[in-house]
Amino acid sequence: MNHVTLASDDGDRPLAALSRNRLADALGASDIALNHYRVPPGERLAGLHAHDDQAEIFVCLDGTMTFETLDGESTLRTGEAVRFASGEFQSGKNDGDATAAVLAIGAPRDTDALRVPVACRSCGNDRTEPRVRDGETVLVCPACGHESLVECPECGSGDVRAELGENGETPVSVCQNCTATWAAR
Repeated sequence: MNHVTLASDDGDRPLAALSRNRLADALGASDIALNHYRVPPGERLAGLHAHDDQAEIFVCLDGTMTFETLDGESTLRTGEAVRFASGEFQSGKNDGDATAAVLAIGAPRDTDALRVPVACRSCGNDRTEPRVRDGETVLVCPACGHESLVECPECGSGDVRAELGENGETPVSVCQNCTATWAAR
């Protein structure tokens, strides 16, 4: 038997950055991914993405989280859970005023079929695969094999995420450095 303790909020001290505790590793679990996140206000778990070979369940342990899909947003409150099927685009963010605590469960554990809703610049396919090459993120089209560098057109930063745009339906690319926004498709 393995045993772990979940991180606490440390009283009234605000959390400065996203915190992830990889429970599957600590517990020796080999068939599922299990992570405990503490998400400060305004932070995201990740940008819009889909795992073509992994389903995910998120359980809100404390606070509120907003989960985005290509169909819109849904708010998850303390004691509620949501499931995303394999291949379903999703992202979680804390729009609340307090730190949220979330348990994330994924099965199977290991996944390497990650997709983002960013169109291929060559053939227009609406899904690309992010990969890191020589320290830079490139998007690879599964349809035609075209590779493009992930780069902000304003500042040149490679720290870019896919998120839902202002209309809550259309994906956009957002630079995490300068906050520039442009069409993802």
